[in-house]
Amino acid sequence: MIWRDKFPFTIAGGGFAYVGAMHDSLPHALELSKKGYNAFALIYRPGAQTACQDLARAIAFLHKNAAKLGIDMEGYSLWGGSAGARMAAWLGSLGTEYFGEQPYPRPAAVIMQYTGLSEVYGNEPPTYNCVGDRDGIANYRTMQNRINRIKANGTDAQLEVFTGLGHGFGLGQGTVAEGWLNKAVKFWERQL
Repeated sequence: MIWRDKFPFTIAGGGFAYVGAMHDSLPHALELSKKGYNAFALIYRPGAQTACQDLARAIAFLHKNAAKLGIDMEGYSLWGGSAGARMAAWLGSLGTEYFGEQPYPRPAAVIMQYTGLSEVYGNEPPTYNCVGDRDGIANYRTMQNRINRIKANGTDAQLEVFTGLGHGFGLGQGTVAEGWLNKAVKFWERQL
């Protein structure tokens, strides 16, 4: 069953110095919209704190305007690559209130690509991760350790490691990662 009123929110990487939306969020949003979802992509200000504040503000906006937009905020997901994956994880675990907004429901799932985030707070949402084993920025072992720790807390989590891939494979078209997005959608839908 596809949940058309649920939506994905895609967040690009860029090392908190720029927003790599042409690679990490807009193509993802387009592919997810082809599956019938109302996908949103965030263009945020540089800097980890300001970027997370912008994401929290965007989530608050969507909550306040959900009826007008025809979306259901109870099953949304946060998708991010690299720095965007960190943002998705932080908002998923710490919530909008940590970044200056009132508390809103957290995402049903966090979908992360290639990030070296290691911290686990113990309240992570279900988390899907994918990374290449040749990523010089985000070591797959760091992600593997984080996913194992999330699972140890009793939360659904999944990791895919793609042989020979480096950082920033995006949709993975023409690589061994091709099709990862479909697996991530299934992971998210399983949480609904």
